Amino acid sequence: MSELFDAVDALVASRSPLPPPAERRRLRQGHGLTLDEVAAALRVRRATVSGWEAGRTEPRPPERDAYARMLKQLAELYPANVPVPTEDTAVPQTAAVAAAPTPSAVEPAQARTAPTDSAAEPVKTVRRPPAPASAAVSRRPPAQVARTGAPVGGADPRFENGPLAVVDAAEGEVLAYCVGGLVLDVPAKTIAALVDWTLREARLGQPKLSGPGKDADPLLVLTEAALERYGLPVTLTKEERLAGRLAQGHKVIKQLTRAHWQLTKRGFGPWARIYRPAQGTERACVQLCIPSWDALDARHWADAGQLPPADLARLLGTYASRVMTPRGSTAVTGLELMTALHPPTRASQPDAEGKRRSEHNPGSLGREPVDCAPCEAPDGHPLLADLPRFHRRTPAEVLMEEAYDWARPLTDTECLHPHLVGIDVNMAFAAGANGLTVGLGAPTHVTNPVFDAKLPGSWLVDLSHVDLSRVKVAKDTWAHLDASLLPSPFTPRGERPTGPAWYATPTVAYAVELGYDVCPLEAYVRHDHGRYLDGWYQRLRDAYLATMAGLGVEPDLSPREFLAAMDGYRHRDPELAIVVSAIKATVKGGIGKLRERPRGEDWRPGQPWRALARPTWRPDIRAAVISRTRVNMHRKIVKHAAFTGRYPVAVLSDCAVYASEGPSPLDFLPYRDGKPLPGGFKLGINPGLVKHEGTQSVLWGEGVREQFNAPDLNLARYIKDGTVTDADSGE
Repeated sequence: MSELFDAVDALVASRSPLPPPAERRRLRQGHGLTLDEVAAALRVRRATVSGWEAGRTEPRPPERDAYARMLKQLAELYPANVPVPTEDTAVPQTAAVAAAPTPSAVEPAQARTAPTDSAAEPVKTVRRPPAPASAAVSRRPPAQVARTGAPVGGADPRFENGPLAVVDAAEGEVLAYCVGGLVLDVPAKTIAALVDWTLREARLGQPKLSGPGKDADPLLVLTEAALERYGLPVTLTKEERLAGRLAQGHKVIKQLTRAHWQLTKRGFGPWARIYRPAQGTERACVQLCIPSWDALDARHWADAGQLPPADLARLLGTYASRVMTPRGSTAVTGLELMTALHPPTRASQPDAEGKRRSEHNPGSLGREPVDCAPCEAPDGHPLLADLPRFHRRTPAEVLMEEAYDWARPLTDTECLHPHLVGIDVNMAFAAGANGLTVGLGAPTHVTNPVFDAKLPGSWLVDLSHVDLSRVKVAKDTWAHLDASLLPSPFTPRGERPTGPAWYATPTVAYAVELGYDVCPLEAYVRHDHGRYLDGWYQRLRDAYLATMAGLGVEPDLSPREFLAAMDGYRHRDPELAIVVSAIKATVKGGIGKLRERPRGEDWRPGQPWRALARPTWRPDIRAAVISRTRVNMHRKIVKHAAFTGRYPVAVLSDCAVYASEGPSPLDFLPYRDGKPLPGGFKLGINPGLVKHEGTQSVLWGEGVREQFNAPDLNLARYIKDGTVTDADSGE
């Protein structure tokens, strides 16, 4: 009979009456409870409670009965006809939650609570002095706290509403959705007025990342509804997409001109910058982001541009707080982050009259671009204008430091294994930049130099004598390997060099590390050098680790715990997973931008292109990072081969594929008592460690190679999901 009673109780609990979603939210906020507090009490995820309040999902037993009980008690405290308190509600402060700056009693921008809490963050209300009775006081929600634990906008009251806002229009009003669930009323009727309001009243922006640097300009993200409200097209025409901007005669551009606002040379495009010339140290500039014009590349931002305004503000705000306010594509932002951390100039010490002047900031790339060495110049560069039109440069003429794209046929023994397992290096190019000494100034040409591993540059040297069948794997320890199963560390395609070629310093240094002498014929070295990318690496590493921790993947997990945590991590918070992708794209894109090629511009070979005018156009730095990344991968491969006798069957950039008896990386990685092989592959989330990329069968691998008649098809390219859309082109 007790079982019947239990069944009846469960049936009643499954239908426990609940108020409408909006009322659930009202009651929680009325009592000053955060989503996290409710989620912790009910032992569910924060997103689950948010879904209940948004009406997207309904609670199920046993949580439903407890949730209904809580709401019933709150309803007794805050009846529907009694306004709930919105100010002076105390919430206990924890170590991770600090009070946000207290705004003045009279605020220029009217604020309200966000329509949905799906993007709201944990809150702490601060007490404020009462406003004069005659003052028109606008209401704003309790001071919001970002996921990182820092107050929105940091401690700087100029930016108390965060770095950015998503501007949307609906039902006759324009709203600006800020970080932390804050929503501002926007009175502006035109784009020119919107820019003016942003700079005068919105309190948006981000403090500078370095002492001599500049504060980040506020970013406005315009939804399709906002575009229509302000007279802008929802999508660009084919001609406008090709040009990357609106036509100069568009009415909105004319409005801006009449209001004395200017556009940068890129015009009014997906990432428009609207400004007035600086007056002294005061900047007047606003950045626009227009997702429907493809500002948020789906390869890196997935479907972020389709998110509701509050959710998009949360996503971009998380990226901004951990990386920086976006300045364009992830590649552009990656490059801008380098400059933000190492501004080109700083204020000098006061002279005899007490005046300060702008001077070079040590450790930066300066204000003026420097010429690269001829061997570092890509095809079409002005330094190569005298070459014959169809001349194909040899390795002895051009520096070819690129990521791995190497594969080989499986051996008979490997074909007997059932699985092919791919492992991928986390943030490989960021790890390659960590601690790397790079040139800061122009190169110096030297003939017959003595190689110096501490001197960044490009070296012409013959490394064909390096024999991978016998290499050093420790200070005085030599290992005998099967060189036919290894890629060469000196070429992207893994072939053994046949004569002199140009290499970056890390590549030549690795030849010495393997136990071989080197005799460069000439070099372009940079005596002015430093660890320019250290701060860049550290900020992106911290952003990556913090975001992955939010998805349940911590740095201190055991190998098995790590593999379990990585399984399906993107589904735990899809928006936060997009931030991870954007951070990784910022790394790769930023490095790639160091050697940006012509993009239209009516360019012809031998003529300069726009990117060459940047101090951050530095193909030598890009080459050094890629060189070190490739060497890091090869070093792990060699250590693994020397210890286990196993060799990769394919390597693509930061992914290596091994034949294995089991489907897990733990089936072929040599862990002993939970400890990895020193210097080899180690599972973990930190940059430079590896994760499971994917597993396919050996039959799959042999099948696709036979299908495309390509014995050397790079299986690392397709190991993740096994989908092969075309033959390997090597691109």
